[in-house]
Amino acid sequence: MNEQNYNLAFVFPGQGSQSVGMMSSLAEAYPSTKQTFEQASDALGFDLWNLVQNGPEADLNQTQNTQPAMLAAGVAVWRIWCEKSQIRPAWMAGHSLGEYTALVCSGAIAFEDAVKLVAARGRLMQEAVPVGVGAMAAILGLQDHQVVNTCAEVARGEVVAAANFNAPGQVVIAGETAAVDRAMEALKALGAKRAVKLPVSVPSHCRLMEAASEKLNEILQGINVEMPDVTLIHNADVKSHGSPEVIRHALKEQLFMPVRWVESIKFMHEQGVAGFIECGPGKVLLGLNKRIAPDAVHMTIFDPDSLNNVLEHLHG
Repeated sequence: MNEQNYNLAFVFPGQGSQSVGMMSSLAEAYPSTKQTFEQASDALGFDLWNLVQNGPEADLNQTQNTQPAMLAAGVAVWRIWCEKSQIRPAWMAGHSLGEYTALVCSGAIAFEDAVKLVAARGRLMQEAVPVGVGAMAAILGLQDHQVVNTCAEVARGEVVAAANFNAPGQVVIAGETAAVDRAMEALKALGAKRAVKLPVSVPSHCRLMEAASEKLNEILQGINVEMPDVTLIHNADVKSHGSPEVIRHALKEQLFMPVRWVESIKFMHEQGVAGFIECGPGKVLLGLNKRIAPDAVHMTIFDPDSLNNVLEHLHG
């Protein structure tokens, strides 16, 4: 009998956490890992597990490959959790692409549908902005309003805006390359500790993605969406939605609206969530979440040892 823990949230990472060889130790210990990737491979028409394990890295980092790879990784971790424990979180959220993983794990979207959906999302994003035209940069050490206002001041008719509110003092900006360069210089002059270009080919979560979002919406209309069986917080509006149509709309908006991660974690924490478990490769969200809600418990599951640590913590 599964037991829902109202003080527990599972969160899922997005692009940037992928690496060649990820999930290998979990696959050795839990055969369901490879089975999950085999399902994804069947949906995509190529061997995703081989790409994840052997690369080349440049191919894994292509957004139309990264997105299904990270989705499959997060779902594989969730399935292992469900094998090993009867405890279920009452809350879920995912960072950018991770929102799709959360929707699968909450029962809202079938895994095979989501795999095809995020592969298409990646292709549409890349097609919307040719390589080199757009850019993203991480800005460290300033307040959110300083980043927002400076982007508006230096835009000069081009697109540059805050794309990810990741943690206090950490905002990612996105837009046209020249405008992002101007914003980086202005923000450094304002006192930013660092302003670093990110190695991405697509400027996500800004107005340059509006055309892609319309095409994504057409695909979303053909996807069956159910009510999530947990409270799922969406990036674009920091709300949970009970209507399939509103969930589709939230996913469309998410493509060109900023990721409001700080608000999402704070909201769940204010509702009583005392533990946040990151499911999937890397520890990106673990680091962010500790800064957002320092008095909560933060853990991650990415290999057998980390899984055992979470099991011991929650089961005593």
